[in-house]
Amino acid sequence: MSFFISNAYAQGGPQPSGSPMVSLIFMLGLFIFFWFIIIRPQRKRQKEHEQLVNNVAKGDEVVMTSGLLGKVIKIDGDYLVVQAADSVELKFQKVAVHAVLPKGTLKAI
Repeated sequence: MSFFISNAYAQGGPQPSGSPMVSLIFMLGLFIFFWFIIIRPQRKRQKEHEQLVNNVAKGDEVVMTSGLLGKVIKIDGDYLVVQAADSVELKFQKVAVHAVLPKGTLKAI
């Protein structure tokens, strides 16, 4: 089967080996890089969203993650009822709130 491809043989001799300390420092540096670039900002956004969700109150005008705009008319535990139109009331989980709008925004739209 070696008609088209020649056999490859490993080179026998001393293998280069780096210091285990260098590998440890490299791994630690990589972890620190990921911490400051990925993990830390994500945790900050998560805490801000959790604070936003906990501070939603009756009468607030909100934007849901689906893009729906409405006014909170009732809060029931982990759920809230949003009035999207005059006779349209929808029930959402609190975590689906994307942003709280300034008062009067819905009338201006």
